[in-house]
Amino acid sequence: MSTYRLQIQPAFTFDDAAARARYLSVLGVSHAYLSPVLAPAKGSQHGYDVVDHSRLNPEAGGREAFDRLSRELREHGLGAVADVVPNHVAVPTPASDNAQLWSVLREGPNSPFASWFDVDWSVPDRAILMAVLGQRIGQVLAAGELSLDTSGDEPVLRYYDHVFPVRPGTEALPLQELVDRQWYRLAHWRVADEELNYRRFFDVDTLAAIRVEDPAVFDASHALLLELVRSGDLQGLRIDHPDGLADPRGYLDRLAAATRGTGEDGSSAWVVAEKILEGDELLPRDWACAGTTGYDALQRIGGVFLDPAGAEPLSTLYADLTGQTRPFAAIVEEAKREVVEHGLYAEVHRLVELLAGICHDDVNLRDHTRRGLHEAVVELLVAIEQYRAYVVPGEPAPPEAVAVLEHAADTARTRLPAERHDTLAVVVDLALGRAARQDPRAAEFVVRFQQTCGPVMAKGIEDTSFYRWFRLSSLNEVGGEPTRFGISPEEFHAYAARCARDWPATMTTLSTHDTKRSEDVRARLSVLSEFTEEWAAAVASWRELAGEHRAAELDARTEVLIWQTLFGTWRASGPITAERLLGYLQKATREAKDHTTWTAPDEAYEAAVERFATGVLGDRAVLDAVGEFVELTAAAARVAVLGQKFVQLAMPGVPDVYQGTELVDLSLVDPDNRRPVDYAGRQERLAALDADGAPRDLDDEKLLVVSRTLRARRDDPSWSVGGEYSPVPTSTGNALAFARGPVHSPSVVAVATRLPVSLERNGGWGEHALTLPEGSWRNAFDGSRFEGGSVRVAELLDGLPVALLVREAEQG
Repeated sequence: MSTYRLQIQPAFTFDDAAARARYLSVLGVSHAYLSPVLAPAKGSQHGYDVVDHSRLNPEAGGREAFDRLSRELREHGLGAVADVVPNHVAVPTPASDNAQLWSVLREGPNSPFASWFDVDWSVPDRAILMAVLGQRIGQVLAAGELSLDTSGDEPVLRYYDHVFPVRPGTEALPLQELVDRQWYRLAHWRVADEELNYRRFFDVDTLAAIRVEDPAVFDASHALLLELVRSGDLQGLRIDHPDGLADPRGYLDRLAAATRGTGEDGSSAWVVAEKILEGDELLPRDWACAGTTGYDALQRIGGVFLDPAGAEPLSTLYADLTGQTRPFAAIVEEAKREVVEHGLYAEVHRLVELLAGICHDDVNLRDHTRRGLHEAVVELLVAIEQYRAYVVPGEPAPPEAVAVLEHAADTARTRLPAERHDTLAVVVDLALGRAARQDPRAAEFVVRFQQTCGPVMAKGIEDTSFYRWFRLSSLNEVGGEPTRFGISPEEFHAYAARCARDWPATMTTLSTHDTKRSEDVRARLSVLSEFTEEWAAAVASWRELAGEHRAAELDARTEVLIWQTLFGTWRASGPITAERLLGYLQKATREAKDHTTWTAPDEAYEAAVERFATGVLGDRAVLDAVGEFVELTAAAARVAVLGQKFVQLAMPGVPDVYQGTELVDLSLVDPDNRRPVDYAGRQERLAALDADGAPRDLDDEKLLVVSRTLRARRDDPSWSVGGEYSPVPTSTGNALAFARGPVHSPSVVAVATRLPVSLERNGGWGEHALTLPEGSWRNAFDGSRFEGGSVRVAELLDGLPVALLVREAEQG
């Protein structure tokens, strides 16, 4: 019915999670949602770098602690959901921590685990590229930085903290010859982007992809997780990055078959997939899962609390401040092109090699040159607007996939000279599985092309473009569309009704470990859409006050980001700490990759950013001015904070509460969103509210809304799990209202305020009303009661800007 995300790591173990079981039960959630539980690389703070699928995270307490967690959850009536990472494993330091990888490095294609990894053994030296060296291999050898160590159970090569196995039979060779004879090639770290010959997660060469499409690999990598599902210790699974898999549909089918009979009704386990849906893209109906992890819901919920009228003035302000007038689409094209031509060059090169081989061996295609194929692939990857098109080799491409690729081809054609159009057509046909007949390389191309689309989208848009354009940074969110500025209640109703009909058990979310900003930072920023004139005046004032802190190197765009971040993260106690802000700004500016980067930091630029940020945080006049603006917008921010959370919890789907966000949480991108959570303080607040205490502040109000809505879901599964959805008529667009449960006799009615500034400017609620279904209703937040029929909105929302009306049982 609902989940609560917990980040398992050395600082928050299975026992720490167990200690929160009672609190989660009182809060009203049904399941603890655990970040990856399998053994990750040592010291991992997130768990997505698995090294051993046969063990539970030893730094979180291992199997014994996990079993204690399971018992504690059951004792409090809770279940558990776990995050699953099927796409990749870590390339750890030392590599020996990953037994399968170690075996392949030692024995090459003869290893029993060679089928685990997606390695191109056709490279000239038939060696896996290990790009870990701080300088070129010749320099490393000349400096004596590599050494052979024969003191242990087997001989190894050592390079500082890195350890590598020695191919049997080569240990007696001179060092230089020994290095050259291994099944891996040690290389300078910069070589990876150009010559890497194993598939990886995005552009992270320390995360090597594995081939779960191989039944043996699937069985071995999922055995422990499936054991936990069958034993009842896990009731659900969240699938990380399915778009990276060779066959997402096939993987989900296999998972459904493996968990069949574990559900309460004998069905398969509840499974949701981390699928990023772009625009109006729909989740493939043939996926054997309950839905997505909720980024599609996040965008719609946030959009309801954004005023579309703010788009034009905020665009004008951004252009005036930064001089940047290029449309966001142009920034995306530029960033994706950079990713394709640099960060993912190795992946593109491998696609071109496949195409060149196919075309060379087919006399009808032989005149398509390697250069032409490369240009066509680059333009097609840049033009695709989704994470992938779902084409399975040997099957006709579905119409949706054809439409995606042909639309991309139309765009690519405008960027290619006419003599390349025929080559582009060949590439599109091959990507759709419509050419090259029986050539096995054609099937490989179909899969690899799709596996490359996702990284281009993620790195080009989420991890680059979103850090280059800040008209309103709250829209720069995973799966988001920064140019889509707000949605109407009617659009939201249509989306929610579709969820109720097609994916009633999909996950909904507002904050995750991957969101660029927490839900409440985004809510705070969303009110700027109603305060555009005031915001423009405030920023102009702040810029003038902060003039002495501004170095020549600081670009205006980054300064805009700093002002938005300072405003969005402001608490009652004051501004964000310098440590948190500087950590965020370093990540943001390096991800943008146009002034400084992770691989080539610009010290002068970063010093200018730091000087400005620390100067502002230490300037009383600036802070007082920012604080005044925060106070001006506080009432509107309260409406957005409570409204979007309430809508998420009451709408169709299974809502997730990310750790700590039952109170106002003003976190930024990871690792900021993995800071410790004060559960003791939350327990005290909840106990006080449950003792009939009135909310003291916005934190209490949010906790009240979260706990009462979660409890209502738990107490009446008839509406919270698979219940119907129907809009409730209102006389004003400032109220979003909907009913859950049978259309003619719903169980609950949810009402939320939206766009409070325009509401106030138009005279407030006045006589505006909504029509309640017949029956008697009680507001779960304050106990007030209402009868069906026309009810004044002002009466419903007298205390809080949201109301959860629960149908009262008929007497007698």
